[in-house]
Amino acid sequence: MRVTFLEVAELELDEAVAYYHAESSGLGDIFLSEVISTIERIRRYPEGWQSLGSRLRRCRTRRFPYGLIYQIGEDEVLIVAVANLHREPIYWRDRLSPL
Repeated sequence: MRVTFLEVAELELDEAVAYYHAESSGLGDIFLSEVISTIERIRRYPEGWQSLGSRLRRCRTRRFPYGLIYQIGEDEVLIVAVANLHREPIYWRDRLSPL
């Protein structure tokens, strides 16, 4: 299954990596590796994570307070947010679109 990102979700990922790089040398790389691992879990088991709606799910990272919010399509998973789980919980809702 193909995994793609909304542009705004890519920006969130870039901002989070930069934040963790600023916090501690190498921490941004560790965060990015964790996100990649989370994407692989989603790719293998797209329907295996917390349901937020009929085709909408959230898979949490293991070591950081982030979740990847995604929509499941026929042959694609669309990441709609790289969400800091300490932020407003549904700030990304207006990004949803039909696949």
